[in-house]
Amino acid sequence: MAQFFSIHPTHPQVRLIRKAADIVRGGGLIAFPTDSCYALGCHLGDAAALERLRRLRGIDDKHQLTLMCRDLSEIATYAIVDNVQYRMLKAATPGSYTFILRATRELPRRTMHPKRKTIGVRVPAHTALQALLAELGEPMLSATLTPAGDSAPLADAAAVRERLERQLDLIVDAGPCGVEPTTVIDLTGDLPVVLRKGRGNLQKLGIEEAGPGAI
Repeated sequence: MAQFFSIHPTHPQVRLIRKAADIVRGGGLIAFPTDSCYALGCHLGDAAALERLRRLRGIDDKHQLTLMCRDLSEIATYAIVDNVQYRMLKAATPGSYTFILRATRELPRRTMHPKRKTIGVRVPAHTALQALLAELGEPMLSATLTPAGDSAPLADAAAVRERLERQLDLIVDAGPCGVEPTTVIDLTGDLPVVLRKGRGNLQKLGIEEAGPGAI
């Protein structure tokens, strides 16, 4: 049965943030709001929690996962970033964008795409989530909270609680955040390729329209 924390969206309670971080460190699977939609998260190094996340989502190891990071320097520890990529990331973060990059050796192999050796990275613009990441002191492995068989993410903490209370260890309620996921951009080639058009504005990055593919 999941714990349920009501956390202030702009002035998060330190006591609850610390408890949430302890749950993640202890192998918990949590649901939390972002600046796009609700997401699932777990500790980067916990294989059992990752397997629970994949099972709840109904995805296999070929589904691209995302690292929720505090800032650009944290991204550079786990993903290979050149000067051109860095400029795009700097223009887009924090915000509702996920970038696909080549993974570094610091990243556990089970978390990256098995063939491409890539990982999604993102710096969210959500105060409560940033507080949690700061307390953790490391990225959190995540995926959009779209339950297996559903076509859209769950919209708020009440919906998450109704559907998934027995499959999670913690539900963070910091207010509704909508159902539009991030814009996903693949930066592993010579030119950026938009895999999914979401909340993040492409014109801000000088990209006019989405290319083929989805995530």
